[in-house]
Amino acid sequence: MPDHNDLFSKVLLEEQLRSNRITRKELLRRAFAGAVIIGTSGVLGACGGDGSNDPEGQSQGGAQKQKRGGTLRLGTAGGSSSDTVDAHTPVTHPDQARVVQLNDSLARYDEKFEFELSLAEEFAAEKADVWTIRLLEGLEFHNGKTVTADDVIFSLQRIIDPDVPAFGAGGLTSLDPNGMKKLDERTVRLTLKQPDVTIREELAQYFNGIVPVDYNPKKPVGVGPFMFESFTPGQESRFVRNPNYWREGEPYADEIVIIDFPEASARVNALLGGQVDAIDDVPFGQVPVIEGNANLNILEAPSGGWLPFTMRIDAAPFDDVRVRQAMRLLVNRQQMVDQALAGHGTVANDLYSPFDSCYASDLPQREQDIDQAKSLLRQAGQSDLTVELQTADVAAGLLEAAQVIAEQAKAAGVTINVKKLDSGTFYGDNYLKWTFAQDFWGSRPYFQQVAAGSLPDSAYNETHWPPDNTYLNLIAEAKRTVDENKRCELLHQAQELEYNEGGHIIWGFFNHVDAHSAKVTGLVPDRGTLPLNQYGFSHVSFVE
Repeated sequence: MPDHNDLFSKVLLEEQLRSNRITRKELLRRAFAGAVIIGTSGVLGACGGDGSNDPEGQSQGGAQKQKRGGTLRLGTAGGSSSDTVDAHTPVTHPDQARVVQLNDSLARYDEKFEFELSLAEEFAAEKADVWTIRLLEGLEFHNGKTVTADDVIFSLQRIIDPDVPAFGAGGLTSLDPNGMKKLDERTVRLTLKQPDVTIREELAQYFNGIVPVDYNPKKPVGVGPFMFESFTPGQESRFVRNPNYWREGEPYADEIVIIDFPEASARVNALLGGQVDAIDDVPFGQVPVIEGNANLNILEAPSGGWLPFTMRIDAAPFDDVRVRQAMRLLVNRQQMVDQALAGHGTVANDLYSPFDSCYASDLPQREQDIDQAKSLLRQAGQSDLTVELQTADVAAGLLEAAQVIAEQAKAAGVTINVKKLDSGTFYGDNYLKWTFAQDFWGSRPYFQQVAAGSLPDSAYNETHWPPDNTYLNLIAEAKRTVDENKRCELLHQAQELEYNEGGHIIWGFFNHVDAHSAKVTGLVPDRGTLPLNQYGFSHVSFVE
């Protein structure tokens, strides 16, 4: 896929300067260094101590000044009666937005998708199966309780609880619940079941936040920038400023209100009408409308996010690999990007995690081949294949992609009946059981994406991959392999298996396209997992 690094860095630098998250002094320093370099994010007080995260909100170089106070209203895509505020079990965009307000993890990924420490000041390997975590000093939960090693151990044990495994459990199979030792009030030693070079990256995921030992998921207490006030599933949630937040000077706003919008048109209209201050997942066809409004700004960045079609490999007709291969060959990928994403994305090759250092970019780009698709379907006895595609309006481009593939499939004699569900039904009892459906995923490193959705015990294995232990053995060996070149060789083999036999049709990577009022400042382009600058509203404020 195209390398967006230079473009992304320039756009990010411009937005940081405009929104007062980088100073002129830092800009000049980077210029003298001879390149545009993006370091740690502004959420951590990026660009050193130059005042880019000035607690008083005084601009030293940006055109906009940040002021304290006010209520930020966010309109998010999706939501239903099954929504949650549990730190460890988010599913929908509203869930994700709530989790980020309430919780922080030991580490995280910045806006350039680079790893950095967060609650931990040290996270290091004594050897590949022994890791030491040391917390920052003075961390407090919302209720004033000091964050300790006991809370870290409790949080990790809660995530991997075999009776009620959380979202992150699939990536933390190397954790031994009995191998966690408190060395002092701020330090934990993890002795793993086996060597695991991915453990830091797994614990940098937003859904692996640290919670207190007496955690109540219905009235959650965390260490994040905002504190829980109220929650009505499928409708609205409110959070108030944490006055003792550990990032100096943050948050700026007094209150965050997150409003669910299952319908994209309602979300856009709410922004246009001033009922919300920002929205995620702008429908790509509505970008010109927002760009034409002087009171609104579009926030766009390339990402590794993807909107797959999901085929259950253990259910007819997709239990025949020839049918899965044929379905992938039905898709004109560039046309899909042009029409479903209105050009706001890039072509993909049935593989995820394009920013990963071990991404198998050398595999041949899969192209539409109707004749070969027909041949494979004929061999499988499915020449007149008819399938039902389950979908919902839960991410920008999803419904459009469903219509495009249904039209493209006709050329091979395949009938795809698109069934649009409400988000509550789509994510209801049959979620992860649909034979043919769609979903959305954000940018993740390869190991972390595998853990989330491509293992038998993954929380969201929507294709029921893999068919046998070959893939599992490759992943297990790669996680134990310290040498990066050898690890990448193993992961290349694993990706080749998915490329040839997998249940995902990954046709493109979408750009993050969000929007906000011109009165809001602090948001920057971000190619991470989550939209709208990863819902990181601690550094966001209104213009003074």
